[in-house]
Amino acid sequence: MKTEKTKMHFADTYLISPTNPLTVNLIGAGGTGSKVLTALMEMNFSLIALGHAGLCVRLWDDDLISDANLGRQRFAPCETGLHKSVALINRANRFMGTDWKAESVKFEKDALGRLPKNAQANLYITCTDSVQSRFKVAEILASLQRNIPQRDTPKYWMDFGNSQHAGQVLLSTISEIRQPDSQIYQTVPVLPFVTDEFGELLQESETLDGTPSCSLAESLEKQDLFINSALAQLGCSLLWNLFRFGMTENRGFFLNLKNFQSNRLKVG
Repeated sequence: MKTEKTKMHFADTYLISPTNPLTVNLIGAGGTGSKVLTALMEMNFSLIALGHAGLCVRLWDDDLISDANLGRQRFAPCETGLHKSVALINRANRFMGTDWKAESVKFEKDALGRLPKNAQANLYITCTDSVQSRFKVAEILASLQRNIPQRDTPKYWMDFGNSQHAGQVLLSTISEIRQPDSQIYQTVPVLPFVTDEFGELLQESETLDGTPSCSLAESLEKQDLFINSALAQLGCSLLWNLFRFGMTENRGFFLNLKNFQSNRLKVG
């Protein structure tokens, strides 16, 4: 009896053994983004200890820290009024001795349709509340130089999204990733964009009204206290395993903290 091969995606070789630190554009510095940044700090330190070149992160967010951000997001009362991206990156650099960068602007095209400066990176991680912002990022990624070998050639996009109690993380390839010949696995070179695969569902499921909260209590009515950190830990674990093992049979997951249920999304 012929058994079906397990579908597997093998990571781009540059992720595993880059000549320079991998460039990462982390978009969004709120409830999820601030915690993903902490995970990237730990990941960078660990990768370097294992002989990897590590990560070079650029954090994008134009928002200012308000009282409503305290408690649920990684900000202190003394940072109120500062740009989220600047406060987080300054803290990360002091803590880890890195030279990561902050962009206190939105990651989007300008009024003339030009790409943002420093838009090119190997890895993109989106942690935004707005569904429309994901479509804008997808449009930018589609217009980047993806097939010209260079240091910042775009490889992957990992998107984090959530409602009050539930959320999802999806890993996508920005261009086709060359796969090795395998007698054991059925290799999968393309992981679809979240906006292509779940575009209609994203539009229908957006429940956040996009207006700023005036207090922590009000913000907790929109997003529960631990949904962001739970997604950040699980999502970055998927990314870490891709670095460590060079392959994955999972490209994301759906998580519901209300009933503590998690469902993985396989490649292929």
